[in-house]
Amino acid sequence: MSLLQLHEISKSFVDTPAVHNISLSSERGQILCLLGPSGCGKTTLLRLIAGLETPDTGTIHFDGLNLAGIVPYQRNFGLMFQEFALFPHKNVGENVAFGLQMKREAEIEARVREILDLVGLAGFEARDVNSLSGGERQRVALARSLAPNPRLLMLDEPLGALDRALRERLMVEIRQILKAVDLTTIYVTHDQTEAFALADRVVVMNRGHIEQDATPEELYRQPTTPFVAKFLGFTNLFEATCVAEDRIETSFGIWPVETKGHQIGEKLIVLIRPEAASLQPQPGAISVDGRLVSSLFRGRYYQITLAILGQHLIFEMPSSELPSVGSQITLWLNPTLIKLY
Repeated sequence: MSLLQLHEISKSFVDTPAVHNISLSSERGQILCLLGPSGCGKTTLLRLIAGLETPDTGTIHFDGLNLAGIVPYQRNFGLMFQEFALFPHKNVGENVAFGLQMKREAEIEARVREILDLVGLAGFEARDVNSLSGGERQRVALARSLAPNPRLLMLDEPLGALDRALRERLMVEIRQILKAVDLTTIYVTHDQTEAFALADRVVVMNRGHIEQDATPEELYRQPTTPFVAKFLGFTNLFEATCVAEDRIETSFGIWPVETKGHQIGEKLIVLIRPEAASLQPQPGAISVDGRLVSSLFRGRYYQITLAILGQHLIFEMPSSELPSVGSQITLWLNPTLIKLY
C-alpha cells in the first residue's frame, strides 16, 4: 500500500476552486514533485497534506491512518518554504536544534552535528546565520526541517529566491541528501528543470486538476496534453484536421502522419518536437520549405527558427553547417516525432 494516499480531494476559497477532485499517491522514499504555474493549486494541495488547510471533500491517508482531525504538529511532517524563515538572533546550531527541544542536550548536540554534516555544513554550529550565503542559508533551513526526523518532508519553492547557477548546484545536492536519508518528499515548484533534476515522479497541475502524472523521462518524451507540452517549453503547436487514417491537413499542406485513435474530420492540435528536423532527406520524412530567421548556438546544438507561411517553427539542429540566416531552406521532419492531440 502507498505511504501517502489522497482520494478525491477538493478545496475552494470563496467559491473559487483551488483543487478539484484530486487523487494521487506516493510510495515510501519517493520524491514526488507538484509542478505547475502560479495559481494551479500545487501549494494549496501541499497545505492540505500538511494540515494547514482542511479539504472540503475527500480523504488523506498516511501510512494507513486517516489524517482528518489530526492537527499539523501531531503529523510529524517537515515543512520548508522559499523564505527559509531562519531565526536571525540564533546561530546555525540553534536554528537546526529548534525542533528538538524535547530531547536531552547531548542528544540535541549530536543530532545537530549529524544533520549539518549531512548537508555539507560540518562545523558551522556557532556561525551567525546573517553571515551565510544564500546557498548556506538554504542548507541550514533544510537541516532544520530534517533534524526532527519527519515522516514526510514538504518543500514549497525552496530554491525560488536563489540565482540560477546556485539553484542548478543545490537541486542536485538536495536530491542526494533526500535519497541518503530515504525520506518521502513532496516538492512544489513552477520550474521544470528543478522537477526533472529532483523528482522520481512529476505531477503537472493546471487550474486545480492533474494534467499528467509520470516520471520526468516519460513527461518529457510523451506530454499527454497541449497544456503540458506548452508548459514544458515546446512551441511547435498548431491546429490541423484529420483527413484520413494516415493523413492530416495542416496550413503547410497534407502530411503523412499516423492518426490512430482520431476520427476523420476531427480537429487536432499538432506538436512537432524540436529534435524532429533534419537537413538531410530521410525515408518517410515530411519536407517543409521556409526561411531561416535565426540560428542560435546553444552548446550541444543550434536552435533555429524557420518562417513558413507566416508561422514560426523552432528546432534543435546538431549540425554546424547551417545555411546563412535569411536563406530559403528545406527541412525534413520525422513523422514519429509528431504528436497529435
